[in-house]
Amino acid sequence: MTMAEQSVELAGQAPTCPARQGVEATGTGAEPPEYARQRVNRRWNEILQETRVAQTGVQILFGFLLSVAFTPLFRELGTFDRTIYVVTVVLGASATGSLIAPVSIHRFLSGQRMKDEVVEAASRLMICGMVLLALTIGCTLLLILRLVVPGVLAEVLVGAVMLWFGFCWYVLPARLRRRAAARRSSGFG
Repeated sequence: MTMAEQSVELAGQAPTCPARQGVEATGTGAEPPEYARQRVNRRWNEILQETRVAQTGVQILFGFLLSVAFTPLFRELGTFDRTIYVVTVVLGASATGSLIAPVSIHRFLSGQRMKDEVVEAASRLMICGMVLLALTIGCTLLLILRLVVPGVLAEVLVGAVMLWFGFCWYVLPARLRRRAAARRSSGFG
């Protein structure tokens, strides 16, 4: 749909976000109302941008993991480290599948007037893919650090990094969401 077609289509639609309607009426200079079609298009574009970033990272990591099995040092790994490697490769493949899936879903359903469903499914797959990517990174670190750092220090370092990931990727966004919800419910948002 071209921009001109979107403008014509949107001209007859009412805003679907009541909270934003009040903002526009008060003249506070806040954002204008967002129509349903605009919201789903914005969310889809955001998912595409996020997917590009995540896909690049997971593909580089997965490529590295696949190449490890062909190095001379791999033959020297013990059973436990080989198990970590297998789990890591499976997690990496699963993360790759989840993070590329939105592209496939979009391609198969393009033109079916299912953008809301596509955006929702893509969003869920991205969240799943990010969890799998975090686990892949953690296992990769564990595999590498067990070879480089003596004793349990490798596990401690990996645990610290995974806590940091958990905070940055999950705790912080959840806290920001709660704060925004509290502001909205108190009438300040």
